[in-house]
Amino acid sequence: MHRRGPLLTTQRLIHPEQSQLTTGAREEAYVGLEGLADGAFVFESMVIPGLLQTESYAQALTLGTGFVRPDHAERFVSFRQARAQRLTDEEPLTLHAVIGEAALRLRVNGDETRRAQLAHLAAMSELPNVTVQVLRPEDGPHAAGAIGKFVLLDFAHVQPIAYTEVLDGAMYVQDPDGVRTYRMVADNLRQVALSPAESRALIRGLAGAA
Repeated sequence: MHRRGPLLTTQRLIHPEQSQLTTGAREEAYVGLEGLADGAFVFESMVIPGLLQTESYAQALTLGTGFVRPDHAERFVSFRQARAQRLTDEEPLTLHAVIGEAALRLRVNGDETRRAQLAHLAAMSELPNVTVQVLRPEDGPHAAGAIGKFVLLDFAHVQPIAYTEVLDGAMYVQDPDGVRTYRMVADNLRQVALSPAESRALIRGLAGAA
Protein backbone atom coordinates (compact mmCIF):
# COMPACT_ATOMS: atom_id res chain seq x y z
CA MET A 1 0.00 0.00 0.00
CA HIS A 2 1.41 3.40 -1.00
CA ARG A 3 1.65 5.72 1.99
CA ARG A 4 3.85 8.52 0.72
CA GLY A 5 2.46 12.01 0.58
CA PRO A 6 2.77 15.56 1.88
CA LEU A 7 4.14 15.76 5.38
CA LEU A 8 3.45 18.40 7.97
CA THR A 9 6.39 20.79 8.16
CA THR A 10 7.34 21.54 11.74
CA GLN A 11 10.17 23.34 13.48
CA ARG A 12 10.64 22.34 17.12
CA LEU A 13 7.16 23.38 18.11
CA ILE A 14 4.42 22.48 20.51
CA HIS A 15 1.41 20.99 18.80
CA PRO A 16 -1.07 23.78 17.96
CA GLU A 17 -3.66 24.37 20.64
CA GLN A 18 -2.03 21.70 22.77
CA SER A 19 -3.79 22.94 25.89
CA GLN A 20 -7.16 22.02 24.33
CA LEU A 21 -6.01 18.81 22.62
CA THR A 22 -7.54 15.68 24.13
CA THR A 23 -5.52 12.51 24.52
CA GLY A 24 -7.45 10.85 21.69
CA ALA A 25 -7.01 13.81 19.35
CA ARG A 26 -3.31 13.98 20.18
CA GLU A 27 -2.90 10.32 19.28
CA GLU A 28 -4.78 10.78 16.02
CA ALA A 29 -2.47 13.65 15.05
CA TYR A 30 0.59 11.53 15.78
CA VAL A 31 -0.77 8.52 13.91
CA GLY A 32 -1.08 10.64 10.78
CA LEU A 33 2.70 10.95 10.80
CA GLU A 34 3.29 7.38 11.89
CA GLY A 35 1.21 6.17 8.94
CA LEU A 36 3.63 7.87 6.53
CA ALA A 37 6.80 6.64 8.22
CA ASP A 38 9.04 3.82 7.01
CA GLY A 39 10.73 3.28 10.36
CA ALA A 40 10.29 4.16 14.00
CA PHE A 41 12.45 4.05 17.10
CA VAL A 42 10.44 4.07 20.33
CA PHE A 43 11.62 4.42 23.91
CA GLU A 44 9.16 3.69 26.73
CA SER A 45 10.34 3.41 30.30
CA MET A 46 7.09 2.55 32.13
CA VAL A 47 4.59 0.95 29.72
CA ILE A 48 4.64 -1.28 26.64
CA PRO A 49 4.67 0.83 23.45
CA GLY A 50 1.24 1.25 21.87
CA LEU A 51 2.11 -0.64 18.66
CA LEU A 52 2.98 -3.71 20.74
CA GLN A 53 0.03 -3.70 23.16
CA THR A 54 -2.69 -6.34 23.35
CA GLU A 55 -6.29 -5.15 23.34
CA SER A 56 -6.91 -6.04 27.01
CA TYR A 57 -3.67 -4.38 28.11
CA ALA A 58 -4.45 -1.24 26.10
CA GLN A 59 -7.97 -1.05 27.53
CA ALA A 60 -6.83 -1.47 31.13
CA LEU A 61 -4.03 1.03 30.66
CA THR A 62 -6.35 3.57 29.03
CA LEU A 63 -8.92 3.34 31.81
CA GLY A 64 -6.23 3.40 34.49
CA THR A 65 -4.65 6.67 33.41
CA GLY A 66 -7.83 8.72 33.72
CA PHE A 67 -7.00 10.84 30.67
CA VAL A 68 -9.64 9.20 28.47
CA ARG A 69 -13.32 9.28 29.39
CA PRO A 70 -14.71 5.76 30.07
CA ASP A 71 -17.30 6.15 27.30
CA HIS A 72 -14.50 6.97 24.83
CA ALA A 73 -12.12 4.22 25.94
CA GLU A 74 -13.37 1.53 23.53
CA ARG A 75 -12.95 3.79 20.51
CA PHE A 76 -9.52 4.86 21.71
CA VAL A 77 -8.38 1.26 22.16
CA SER A 78 -9.78 0.20 18.77
CA PHE A 79 -7.92 3.06 17.16
CA ARG A 80 -4.69 1.97 18.85
CA GLN A 81 -5.19 -1.64 17.78
CA ALA A 82 -5.67 -0.55 14.19
CA ARG A 83 -2.26 1.13 14.35
CA ALA A 84 -0.62 -2.17 15.21
CA GLN A 85 -1.58 -3.53 11.78
CA ARG A 86 1.22 -1.43 10.33
CA LEU A 87 3.65 -4.01 11.69
CA THR A 88 2.14 -6.78 9.57
CA ASP A 89 1.14 -4.83 6.45
CA GLU A 90 2.45 -5.71 2.99
CA GLU A 91 4.84 -2.77 3.45
CA PRO A 92 5.36 -3.01 7.21
CA LEU A 93 6.76 -0.36 9.47
CA THR A 94 10.24 -1.16 10.74
CA LEU A 95 10.09 -0.78 14.52
CA HIS A 96 12.92 -0.70 17.06
CA ALA A 97 11.64 -0.48 20.62
CA VAL A 98 13.67 -0.06 23.80
CA ILE A 99 11.50 -0.76 26.82
CA GLY A 100 12.30 -0.24 30.48
CA GLU A 101 12.13 -3.39 32.61
CA ALA A 102 9.61 -1.61 34.85
CA ALA A 103 7.13 -1.72 31.95
CA LEU A 104 7.40 -5.51 31.85
CA ARG A 105 6.70 -5.77 35.57
CA LEU A 106 3.89 -3.20 35.72
CA ARG A 107 0.71 -4.81 37.03
CA VAL A 108 -2.03 -3.98 34.56
CA ASN A 109 -5.44 -5.52 35.22
CA GLY A 110 -4.07 -8.63 36.93
CA ASP A 111 -1.64 -11.39 36.10
CA GLU A 112 -3.57 -12.83 33.16
CA THR A 113 -3.48 -9.56 31.22
CA ARG A 114 0.19 -9.07 32.03
CA ARG A 115 1.08 -12.64 31.04
CA ALA A 116 -0.76 -12.33 27.71
CA GLN A 117 0.89 -8.99 27.03
CA LEU A 118 4.39 -10.35 27.66
CA ALA A 119 3.73 -13.40 25.47
CA HIS A 120 2.48 -11.09 22.70
CA LEU A 121 5.53 -8.86 23.06
CA ALA A 122 7.88 -11.84 22.77
CA ALA A 123 6.03 -13.08 19.68
CA MET A 124 6.09 -9.66 18.02
CA SER A 125 9.82 -9.39 18.65
CA GLU A 126 10.32 -12.36 16.33
CA LEU A 127 8.96 -10.46 13.32
CA PRO A 128 11.77 -9.53 10.90
CA ASN A 129 10.78 -5.86 11.00
CA VAL A 130 10.49 -5.62 14.80
CA THR A 131 13.38 -5.34 17.26
CA VAL A 132 12.76 -5.22 21.01
CA GLN A 133 15.41 -4.48 23.63
CA VAL A 134 14.89 -4.31 27.38
CA LEU A 135 16.66 -1.72 29.50
CA ARG A 136 17.29 -2.86 33.09
CA PRO A 137 18.45 -0.71 36.05
CA GLU A 138 21.55 -2.90 36.39
CA ASP A 139 22.54 -2.04 32.82
CA GLY A 140 23.68 1.32 34.15
CA PRO A 141 23.05 4.99 33.32
CA HIS A 142 21.85 6.03 29.90
CA ALA A 143 21.22 9.21 27.92
CA ALA A 144 17.41 9.09 28.16
CA GLY A 145 17.26 9.56 31.91
CA ALA A 146 15.90 13.10 31.65
CA ILE A 147 13.76 12.53 28.55
CA GLY A 148 11.37 9.68 29.21
CA LYS A 149 9.19 8.49 26.34
CA PHE A 150 10.10 9.59 22.83
CA VAL A 151 9.75 8.44 19.23
CA LEU A 152 11.92 8.94 16.15
CA LEU A 153 10.07 8.62 12.84
CA ASP A 154 12.02 8.09 9.60
CA PHE A 155 10.58 8.77 6.14
CA ALA A 156 11.68 7.89 2.64
CA HIS A 157 11.61 11.35 1.11
CA VAL A 158 11.51 13.89 3.93
CA GLN A 159 13.59 14.54 6.99
CA PRO A 160 12.94 12.59 10.19
CA ILE A 161 10.85 13.83 13.09
CA ALA A 162 11.24 13.30 16.82
CA TYR A 163 8.11 13.24 18.97
CA THR A 164 7.58 13.37 22.70
CA GLU A 165 4.61 14.02 24.96
CA VAL A 166 3.97 16.28 27.91
CA LEU A 167 0.93 16.18 30.16
CA ASP A 168 -1.09 18.70 28.16
CA GLY A 169 0.28 18.30 24.65
CA ALA A 170 3.02 16.98 22.39
CA MET A 171 6.25 18.28 20.92
CA TYR A 172 7.37 17.58 17.36
CA VAL A 173 11.02 18.19 16.51
CA GLN A 174 12.17 18.42 12.90
CA ASP A 175 15.12 20.77 13.28
CA PRO A 176 18.17 18.68 12.18
CA ASP A 177 20.19 19.51 15.28
CA GLY A 178 17.29 18.60 17.55
CA VAL A 179 16.62 15.33 15.74
CA ARG A 180 20.34 14.51 15.86
CA THR A 181 20.25 14.82 19.64
CA TYR A 182 17.36 12.35 19.90
CA ARG A 183 19.14 9.98 17.52
CA MET A 184 22.26 10.07 19.69
CA VAL A 185 20.09 9.15 22.68
CA ALA A 186 18.51 6.30 20.69
CA ASP A 187 21.97 4.98 19.75
CA ASN A 188 23.03 5.11 23.40
CA LEU A 189 19.92 3.17 24.46
CA ARG A 190 20.62 0.47 21.88
CA GLN A 191 24.13 0.06 23.28
CA VAL A 192 23.16 0.02 26.96
CA ALA A 193 20.08 -2.23 26.75
CA LEU A 194 20.11 -6.02 26.56
CA SER A 195 20.54 -7.54 23.11
CA PRO A 196 17.36 -8.53 21.25
CA ALA A 197 17.96 -12.23 22.01
CA GLU A 198 18.63 -11.57 25.71
CA SER A 199 15.59 -9.31 25.86
CA ARG A 200 13.31 -11.94 24.33
CA ALA A 201 14.55 -14.51 26.83
CA LEU A 202 13.86 -12.13 29.73
CA ILE A 203 10.37 -11.34 28.45
CA ARG A 204 9.52 -15.01 28.06
CA GLY A 205 10.85 -15.74 31.53
CA LEU A 206 8.69 -13.04 33.05
CA ALA A 207 5.67 -14.25 31.08
CA GLY A 208 6.14 -17.74 32.51
CA ALA A 209 6.47 -16.39 36.03
CA ALA A 210 3.46 -14.07 35.83
